[in-house]
Order: sequence, then C-alpha cells, then structure tokens
Amino acid sequence: MESPNIKTKTDLEIEQLASMKARERARVARWDIDIAIFLFMVLIIVIILLFQDIGIEIVAPVAIFGLAMVWLVGWRRGNQLYKQFYEEELIRAKATQKVEKAVEETIEQKVQKAFLERFH
Repeated sequence: MESPNIKTKTDLEIEQLASMKARERARVARWDIDIAIFLFMVLIIVIILLFQDIGIEIVAPVAIFGLAMVWLVGWRRGNQLYKQFYEEELIRAKATQKVEKAVEETIEQKVQKAFLERFH
C-alpha cells in the first residue's frame, strides 16, 4: 500500500505537470485574432495621425497607450486561459493516473492468479 508521502508527491507532480502544460497552452493561445486586430487599429491610428501632421508629442502617447492596452488585454486573456487549461490538464492527468492504476491492478491480479494456478 502507498504511503501518504508517496501519494502527496504523486499529486504534487501531477499538479506541476498540469500547470506546465496549461502555461504553455495559454502562452500560445494568448495572442488571438482579436488582439491582432486591435494592434492593427493602433497602427492605423498612429499612421493617420502622422499623415495629418500631428506632433510626435501627441502621437507617441497614443502609440504607447495602444501598445500598453494590447499587452494588458493579452496578459489578461493569458491568465484566463491558464486557469481554464489548468483545470482541463489536471482532470486529464488525474484520469490518466486512474487508468494507469487500474491497469497496474489488473496486471497484478492476473500475475497473482497465474502464480496461484501454477503452484496449486
């Protein structure tokens, strides 16, 4: 029978693996089409302002604000996706662990049965 420390360590490893996978999935999915469109809108606004001979002292803060908003929205979206993906990965990892444990038990039962049949 497993000791509590081994079970806790296994649960901790599962949580760390789920966290790592969720972080990677969220990092990739953070920059979706909405953020790209918003970024292009900022670029278009900056270009229009420059063609209208508006001073750099006005265009620069607009560009900085736009880029900051893109970063903020991407960061926020990444955090939301991380939470969602973490739950999915945790459920998937625990389900996999249960299946592996059931398979191990089944194999162990078969070995014990074959052992008993052979020596009885």
